[in-house]
Amino acid sequence: MRNLGLGLLALLILVFFLGQAAGRGAFGDHEPPGEPNPSARSEVLVKARGKAQATAADAVGALSSKQILFGDLHVHTTFSFDAYMFSLPIGPSEGAHPPADACDFARHCSALDFFSLNDHAENLTPQHWRESVDSVRACNAASGDVNDTVAFLGWEWTQVGTTPDNHYGHKNVVLAHTDDDRIPTRPVGALRPEGADFSDPPILMRGIAALGLGGRFHDYNRFLRESEATPRCDPDVHVKEQPDDCIELAATPADLYRKLDEWGHDSIVIPHGTTWGMYSPPGSSWDKQLVGDMHDPERQGLIEVYSGHGDSERYADFRAVTFDEDGNAVCPEPSPGYLPSCWQAGEIIRERCAAAGEDDGECEERAAEARAHYASAGLPGHLTVPGAAAEDWLDSGQCRDCDQPSFNYRPASSAQYILALGNFDEDDDAPARFRMGFMASSDNHFARPGTGYKEVHRSGMTESLNLEELEGSPLAGAMLPPATEPSPRSVSFDRSESDLSGFALFETERQASFFTTGGLIAVHSEGRDRAQIWDGMQRREVYGTSGPRMLLWFDLLNPPGSRGKAAPMGSEVTMSQPPIFQARAVGSFDQLPGCPDDATATLGPDEIERICKGECYHPGDRRRSITRIEVVKVTPQATPEEEIAPLIQDPWRVFACDPSPEGCAVTFADPAFASDARESVYYVRAYEEEAPGINGANLRCEGADGGCEEVSLCPGPDGAADDCLAPHEPRAWSSPIWVDPLPDAIATAQLSAQ
Repeated sequence: MRNLGLGLLALLILVFFLGQAAGRGAFGDHEPPGEPNPSARSEVLVKARGKAQATAADAVGALSSKQILFGDLHVHTTFSFDAYMFSLPIGPSEGAHPPADACDFARHCSALDFFSLNDHAENLTPQHWRESVDSVRACNAASGDVNDTVAFLGWEWTQVGTTPDNHYGHKNVVLAHTDDDRIPTRPVGALRPEGADFSDPPILMRGIAALGLGGRFHDYNRFLRESEATPRCDPDVHVKEQPDDCIELAATPADLYRKLDEWGHDSIVIPHGTTWGMYSPPGSSWDKQLVGDMHDPERQGLIEVYSGHGDSERYADFRAVTFDEDGNAVCPEPSPGYLPSCWQAGEIIRERCAAAGEDDGECEERAAEARAHYASAGLPGHLTVPGAAAEDWLDSGQCRDCDQPSFNYRPASSAQYILALGNFDEDDDAPARFRMGFMASSDNHFARPGTGYKEVHRSGMTESLNLEELEGSPLAGAMLPPATEPSPRSVSFDRSESDLSGFALFETERQASFFTTGGLIAVHSEGRDRAQIWDGMQRREVYGTSGPRMLLWFDLLNPPGSRGKAAPMGSEVTMSQPPIFQARAVGSFDQLPGCPDDATATLGPDEIERICKGECYHPGDRRRSITRIEVVKVTPQATPEEEIAPLIQDPWRVFACDPSPEGCAVTFADPAFASDARESVYYVRAYEEEAPGINGANLRCEGADGGCEEVSLCPGPDGAADDCLAPHEPRAWSSPIWVDPLPDAIATAQLSAQ
């Protein structure tokens, strides 16, 4: 027995040390960047598509001679911690998708004109950063004389707060250049508030998991250890005085801009997912990002209004929670277009209470308690209702009047709200404003830039993970909270006292019904090279689409002093006369199944299947019809007391279009501009004919009179095979045109109002 005991002890010691070693990645390999295919797309094909676009522009009478180039400035590879985790061999995992795959996908699968890498900087080690730089350079070298796809270098600043006060959200940083003397030595990640970081599993636990499962789990532990072993830079020391081998972090947008200024290189900062309530605390608002140096108008000139997480454009006059005079979160009552999740928590508990035989008074007290528990818990409020199924929440927390909205919508961070804001701290007569052009991208985590060309393969072309297949796996604890039994009473939840962290705090199951294939940024460019694309983005002469390659022009026809030359989208003008606008839109091409011969011949059938999933951008001859063009007008706050909702007229004008492959053109004016004498912002949305889209109906609500009495979550009974298709209207958003009145006109209007 003594020998047996000693043997067991020796075995435990061996397992312990092996587990520790495996947990530190001792048996794993470094995640390499891969090597992009050295072949460019066919020059004949690139020129033919440019000629087809010029023909369409001429047919619709477009005023500009610039090309429209399509790209994706929000792409993750398995150099990102979450993308790597999604790549582990559990369920339908696809394995590694390093930077080289992003290059090959952009060039040969989605046939984009440009893209950028945007891996999360918080865990991007010096080695992986150098490999990202080399991969982007190799991708650009593959373009040769064709200049078919321009690769930009960048990263994501991924900030997540625990409260509305310390939450700033995510921003992509895109660099103009790729040569060593014009790029930072290292990217700048987000220093998150205490309690908001994503905690990795304990070393021993992940080591034992790797010993049992082997393979890529060992590589993942090596990946985590490389990041953990890299020192963090001193946040208060100038970036150029730091050692090269540290990870740079910035706590706020102001810190990020300061560090970018210290590097001194050309960059654009693009906020994204601003309304995405999966990680944004209830009550989050963009007001604080217009205070002092929290906004840099020279760098933050674009905003992502649509991505694979849905739409962030529209403002709606509801809030997930409100706050009393002491700063305590309060659950608001439902409104016709919105059911607060905190309110639904009370209804779930009320129903359970009644089923347990309690009287109405007791059940109302418990419902009120549940609403308070949810509101005070913040982001993980759903955990205050034990055993609640995702279906129990119906469509609570969602924007009912939005098209494919992001999950758990935060309207005070929407693009329209941001357009309407003013900050009057320094000058009542010249308030600070956000003036950002509109764009869209994918936020794909499988190295697939520009997935929106076809509505296929929900797994891999969107962020869907099919969480039901994770149950019982080592990833379940990182992605899902532990199962609990239903109770007729809610429980309080204090994030600081919980062992849960990261994705396990998020409402991941309902979120799966909101993932889309993602959007594209379109740039009106003088040519196809890097500098010309960059100039177009700097001018804000850009627009976004929900995925299809719609052509869109939006111009101010009568800017003063222009001698008949129009001012394009993204322009700022000052004038006294009523502005006259013209919008023109042409639909995208129908897609043929499979991939073009050029792509198949270049990548080969195995890579076409692995990288492109067997489906590429493959346009046919028919252009889809534009059904309507809507105009939105925003008059930003003239005083800090003005309510936001009345300042946003959406839609302000609607123009129905005759079905035609040649597109649609409309001209309109704003006669009231001169008499109102207010800053005014105008932009347009163009809609294509209806088509099936992945998660086109989100939660697929059913109920009388447009209500939501039952939901059908994605995926349905078919599981991973369910693409959750439903009719939706593909669309494009122009960048705004800002029209300011002359100062004398403002003074005259103010006197008249008095």
